Amino acid sequence: MSDPLFIYGATGYTGRLIVEQALASGLRPILGGRDRRKLDALAAGAGLEVRAAELGDPRALRAALRGARVVLNAAGPFSATLDPVSEACLAAGAHYLDITGELEVIERAAHKHEAARAAGVMLMPAVGFDVVPSDCLAAHVAGRCPGARELRMAIAGLDLVSRGSARTILERIGKGIVVRRGGRLTTLSGQAPEALADFDFGAGPRRCAAVSWGDVASAFYTTGVPDVSVYFEATAPVRLSLAWERAWGGLAGRGPFRALAGRAAALLPDGPSAARRARQSIVLCAEARADGRTARARLRTPEVYGFTAVAAVTIAARVLGGDFEAGFQTPARVYGADFVLSLPGVAREEL
Repeated sequence: MSDPLFIYGATGYTGRLIVEQALASGLRPILGGRDRRKLDALAAGAGLEVRAAELGDPRALRAALRGARVVLNAAGPFSATLDPVSEACLAAGAHYLDITGELEVIERAAHKHEAARAAGVMLMPAVGFDVVPSDCLAAHVAGRCPGARELRMAIAGLDLVSRGSARTILERIGKGIVVRRGGRLTTLSGQAPEALADFDFGAGPRRCAAVSWGDVASAFYTTGVPDVSVYFEATAPVRLSLAWERAWGGLAGRGPFRALAGRAAALLPDGPSAARRARQSIVLCAEARADGRTARARLRTPEVYGFTAVAAVTIAARVLGGDFEAGFQTPARVYGADFVLSLPGVAREEL
C-alpha cells in the first residue's frame, strides 16, 4: 500500500535519489511525472504506484494528487513547475514541498502564504541542499547576533552539476546579481565592489563571487535580517560565468546565446556518479553583523545531491507526522537552526 507522499518529477536525476531515500526510510511513495513509461520502469522493482499527469492539465494534476497529504516536487526548473503543482496542492489540501534553489520561485511561493493558510497546508519550497544547510546556518548566526542588519553567506565545493541543475543555472544568465538591501531585492552589477569578497572555508581566505541564490529570499523570511548577500567560491566555472556576464551583459540571456548554452547543457551527463558524489563535500560560511558586532560560523555537509534526498525526505516525513505550520514557510523557521545537525555527515563550528 502506498503512503500519502507523492513525488512529482520522480524520474529525474535527483528525483530518483529521493525515491531511493524514501524507500530506505520505510516510505512507499506514489511516483508522479509526465512520462508514464519512465515512471513504470522506475516503480517496477519496488512495486510502487504511479500517476502520470501533464503540468498543463490542471484537472489531471489534481486527480493525480487524490489521497496525497504531502507532495514533494522534484521537477525543475521550478519557475515552470511551482505554480501548477502548488495550485493543485492547494485545491487538493496537500502540503507542498520542493527542492528549488531559485530565489524568484521562493519569492513567488511567499506570495501564496494567505492562500496556503486558508487551505490549512504548508507551502515550503527549497527543502534540499538549497536551502536547508544555509538557511539553518543563517538562523544560527543571526540568533548569536541580535539586531543583525547584515547577513553574508558563502559556499565552497559546488563542483558537481547535473543536467537539470545546468538548465536552471542557464535561466539566470544575463539577469545580474540579486541581493537584498533594506529588505528589498536589488540587482548588483558584476563590477560592483561588493560583488567580490573573501571567506575562510578552513584553509585561509578564498576569493568568492556574489550570486543570485535562494537564500537571498529564504534567509530574509527566516531571520528578518534586511541585507542579505550570497557568494560562491570563485572556482574556474564561476569565474567563467562571471566573464560571460561581463562580456555579453543582457545579451547573454537572449535567444541565440541561450539556445547555444542550452544545447551545451543537453550534452552533460544526467548527473554525477555515486563514486564522484562520495568524494565530494561542501563547506558553508555565514556571518551576521550588527553595530560593530559579528557572529560567524561554518558548516560542513555531504555533497549536494545525496544531501538533498536526505533532507527532503526527512522534512516530508515530519510533515506526514503532523509537524508543520500552515502557510508559506522556510526550513529553519519551522524546524530550527539545529535541524541540519540532525542529518548525517553534518558538522558546525563557531568562528
